[in-house]
Amino acid sequence: MTPPSRSLRATAVAALAVAAVATAGCGSGGSARAPHGPGSGRPPVVIGSQNFTEQRILGQLYAQALGAKGYRVTIRGDLPDRAAAARALTDGRIDGYPEYIAAILGAATPGVRLNSLGAARRAVERLEGRRGLTALTPTPYARTGALGATAVYARRHTLTAIGGLAAVGRLTLGAVPDFETRPTGLPALRRAYGLTNVDFRPLGSGGEYAALDSGRVQVAVVKTTDAVLRTGRYVVLADPKHAFGIGNVVPVVSRAVVAAEGPAFASTLDAVSAKLTLGAMRTMNAAVEVDKRTPADVARGFLRTNGLL
Repeated sequence: MTPPSRSLRATAVAALAVAAVATAGCGSGGSARAPHGPGSGRPPVVIGSQNFTEQRILGQLYAQALGAKGYRVTIRGDLPDRAAAARALTDGRIDGYPEYIAAILGAATPGVRLNSLGAARRAVERLEGRRGLTALTPTPYARTGALGATAVYARRHTLTAIGGLAAVGRLTLGAVPDFETRPTGLPALRRAYGLTNVDFRPLGSGGEYAALDSGRVQVAVVKTTDAVLRTGRYVVLADPKHAFGIGNVVPVVSRAVVAAEGPAFASTLDAVSAKLTLGAMRTMNAAVEVDKRTPADVARGFLRTNGLL
């Protein structure tokens, strides 16, 4: 575990070590850098992200916003999963990265479900504080699993939330095979919402929307930030009991780095987080996956539109 007193020299060495291979914030090896600003003269910083669309966008958003304040930022966007990102942070290979609250809690307290964002945030702050880390302000949006249905099916049965499924008669739910028995999967939904009328159909990863369209399933497990949801053809059912967890994003950063970079560092990250609504993330994910724009370009456009660049 990296102690809170990690030297600034170690931070600088970590930044230089990955600079040659990091994904470029502006396509040339680092994020945009302002010649002046509160970050000028501060130690270099490495922002990590996991290697899928939404995480690459988040990494670019945070890194480019910091660069605009004069911070010297390198992006490492090749971390394969949450465990790799957490190791890179505690090893000092990165200085911070965006993480989902549900992922932090799931790794530390598997099977435990908290019923509010406030409670989840406090738990995360305690957990990360023990490791010498700081979890900053959560985003308004949450990325979690969810139950999705076609808009036609939802209108027919007046469905807005998962609990309403208990009154529609027999129905088939589709998801990856282990969802049927995983404690945080279908068993959790049945406990929370009394869904005794649900049959299960295993689906291959990525096949949920085709299964909904064909009628093979009436509801399927989707992600709340899936790009296709911006089309309006599907409805995500509300999960007021948080059976799928609380998936708001928090930038997780070394305490030593936050202290070394000055107060504008955390406030810059918080300003980005405050703008990240569910609609904004769906639109940005679609811009990359459907419109084939780069995460760096999409992030730059969002930051400019919101006065953060």
